[in-house]
Amino acid sequence: MDNGQNGSRTNPQDGIRLEYNTQREKLRMPEYGRNVQKMVEYVKTVPNKAKRDEQAEAVIKVMEILNTHVHSQENYEQKLWDHLYIISGFDLDVDSPYPKPEESQFSAPPAMIPLKRKPIKATHYGRNIESIIDLISGMEDGEDKTAMIRSLAIYMRQQYLIWNKDSVADETIFQDIEKLSDYRIKVPADLKLTRVSTEMSYSRPGLNPVKSRNGIRPKNSTRQRNQRK
Repeated sequence: MDNGQNGSRTNPQDGIRLEYNTQREKLRMPEYGRNVQKMVEYVKTVPNKAKRDEQAEAVIKVMEILNTHVHSQENYEQKLWDHLYIISGFDLDVDSPYPKPEESQFSAPPAMIPLKRKPIKATHYGRNIESIIDLISGMEDGEDKTAMIRSLAIYMRQQYLIWNKDSVADETIFQDIEKLSDYRIKVPADLKLTRVSTEMSYSRPGLNPVKSRNGIRPKNSTRQRNQRK
């Protein structure tokens, strides 16, 4: 029956009192389980120092069996002893082959990693575009830089068409490049882009990316032609 007070439950047949984990002491290292924590608590009560050291060694061997992946870590034996002290609440008087760790080095919160991310100037292009523009801005003028600007403009035009409208003038893309670079990039006046139809395949319903003489041929044109025969 449930006593309704502390969350415990008693079996009316055998009188065994069952405990919920929420009523038990919090596990300091859950990966080792409650039995290991009970072992460590027992070791702390052993009055004989030599016997206590012997029991601590035995607990370390159990921990090593339960935490097999610890072998892949550097100095894994020292880590096991560190874990033993953590489980004991840093209140264990035994002779360890390694220096006893300080509680402060495990209780201190992790240092925050500063994120220096400025807002995206044009979300439809994305942050990577701005990084590429910064890279191109530092290049010396020449054929390589012009080729990079042209490739960037083609990609930006594709992104623009995905999110905005069916067509966009090359001059609009060039202006965006110069603006996003804080005018560190000057697009060459004679730069021309290829036609959009040769760069990207349309995914509109009813269109087949296979080209005919008149451009992109409807997907069902072959079937219609066969029906007319």
